[in-house]
Amino acid sequence: MKPLSVAVLLGSVRRDRMGPRAARLVTRELERRGHEVHLVDPLELKLPLLDRMYKEHPEGQAPRKLEKLARLYRKVDGFLIVSGEYNHGIPPALKNLLDHFLEEYFWRPSGIVCYSAGSFGGVRAAMQLRMTLAELGMSSVPSLLPIPRIGQLLNENGVAQEDFLNHSASRFIDEFLWYASALAEARAGGTPY
Repeated sequence: MKPLSVAVLLGSVRRDRMGPRAARLVTRELERRGHEVHLVDPLELKLPLLDRMYKEHPEGQAPRKLEKLARLYRKVDGFLIVSGEYNHGIPPALKNLLDHFLEEYFWRPSGIVCYSAGSFGGVRAAMQLRMTLAELGMSSVPSLLPIPRIGQLLNENGVAQEDFLNHSASRFIDEFLWYASALAEARAGGTPY
């Protein structure tokens, strides 16, 4: 498999957020396999609440942060979305980050890395996220990478504290990369529109 480019989108801006741990886990696995990873952190971006989508700005007049993200999104082969579970749903910062774009996501797969402090691993939020990602044109691959009890299962460097999580992450990345590679090849031959 030729090296791919993947954007890892963090979903939380909370002070004590755990998402960076999950992002480090998948980033390390992708880089170990020779792929290029771009971390997109809404805490660093400080995007305003959505008023205008990127495409609604006159050409060349979108805010610099949005122009930079649009260039990145057009370049990558897929997206890994790292989402916590807030009241059985996705974090508002993630929804805001996602909704600024549309066409830039088309024909690229997404993979959902979800987590929670409890035993469900964020899967309730993942089900809502799946619908949003499909509507944005970057349908999620069938598998999820749920991380329950994230504070205990991943240390601050994103190193798994139990072997099952490394195995799950590896299999999830295998599937995600298969879809990303297949769609990259298909995009090279053209898209339906």
